[in-house]
Amino acid sequence: MPSIISENATTSSVPPSPSSPVSQGSISPPVCHGLFYDAFLVVPSALFVLFLAFHAKKNLRKLCNGRSYMIISYYAILWLVSLLNLAWCLFQAMQCSPNQEIAWNLLSLFTTSGLLYLEISLVAFILQGNYINGLEGLSRTFLVTGVIVGADILLKAIYVFGFGVPLFIDVGTANRVKWSLWSIHKIVLSSAYAFILFVRFSKWSEEFPPRPAFYKYIAVMFIVNLVALLACLSAGFGASFGVWLYSVIIICYHSLYLPFLYLTFLADFFKEEDFLLDNAYYSEMKDAGFFDADWD
Repeated sequence: MPSIISENATTSSVPPSPSSPVSQGSISPPVCHGLFYDAFLVVPSALFVLFLAFHAKKNLRKLCNGRSYMIISYYAILWLVSLLNLAWCLFQAMQCSPNQEIAWNLLSLFTTSGLLYLEISLVAFILQGNYINGLEGLSRTFLVTGVIVGADILLKAIYVFGFGVPLFIDVGTANRVKWSLWSIHKIVLSSAYAFILFVRFSKWSEEFPPRPAFYKYIAVMFIVNLVALLACLSAGFGASFGVWLYSVIIICYHSLYLPFLYLTFLADFFKEEDFLLDNAYYSEMKDAGFFDADWD
């Protein structure tokens, strides 16, 4: 299928070393993407980091006055993950060099884990509904998220560094184990988002925070993970279209997810000029009891 991705991707002519993850887990050398692929990743990611940097002084002042541990925590994590994601986008060529496969796998592992941490912590935050309360709820959310992401990192590290599965290297449809693992990953995430959407329209909906933007975010992430699941399954069965579709999802996720998260959960807070709770975002959250302890 003609596309920007396929037209600008070239197969590396450098044979993988015998001990590399690519040679152990696949029958094809890595696919090295071209300039346009890298540009679609780097430009939005760099612009978002510049946006954060430009507003950093004003945002930090509002954080000090707002006194919300949740917003402070997520803003700090957002900064860290944004920098990791930008580095991941900038160093795409590393996956094409046999001597840099370990460094690329480590960078990819930490970057994807950081993004996953944000995803899971927000889902855990929403699932606690009206029962979350200040520092206690925040610490519980981060503890559960840390355990889940820690297990995910361990499993991925075992498969990548122990069994040589090229989870983070583009080898086309060559490795079915890779696509099977990513399919399981997407099934779990899609199921979590589907469950929240189901509860939102059930008799238990009053238990969740009454903010429509939350559920728009959940709906978008459900669709993204569902499409990614279809792409992984197709690639696992040898369809090149699945690889192409998965590459599109990767571009969209790494270039747009962090700005989307910022607009959904943080933008309203930083737009507030007088630091009062009459802001629509904070009013709804306060009514749901999310920040009782923060404002004691």
